[in-house]
Amino acid sequence: MVIPPPVRPPRIINFLKPYVLKMHFTNKYVNAQVIHTPTATVAASASSQEKLLRPSMETTRDVAAAAKIGKILGERLLIQGIPAVSVFLKREQRYHGKIRAIIDNMRDAGVKLL
Repeated sequence: MVIPPPVRPPRIINFLKPYVLKMHFTNKYVNAQVIHTPTATVAASASSQEKLLRPSMETTRDVAAAAKIGKILGERLLIQGIPAVSVFLKREQRYHGKIRAIIDNMRDAGVKLL
């Protein structure tokens, strides 16, 4: 008689949302990137450090700069064919200020947030 192998639960990677938005703020710049979690690669990113974006911004660190970064990141995601993204917030991050500006402008650009 052959004993079948035990049934294992599916891997946790199958339950993760594939694209995750991560944001980082310094005293000078705003950075946002979307990471493809199964492969741990950056799918798209936008930053106020980019030389092409700096002339069109008054400052590179305020809420207006964060709004522009969110809009640009949303457009880049749609060009690559990524329609939905989940949001990763650290413990100290609240849905307020720069974070809200990035998320709302990504939503306005047409990206769905999970």
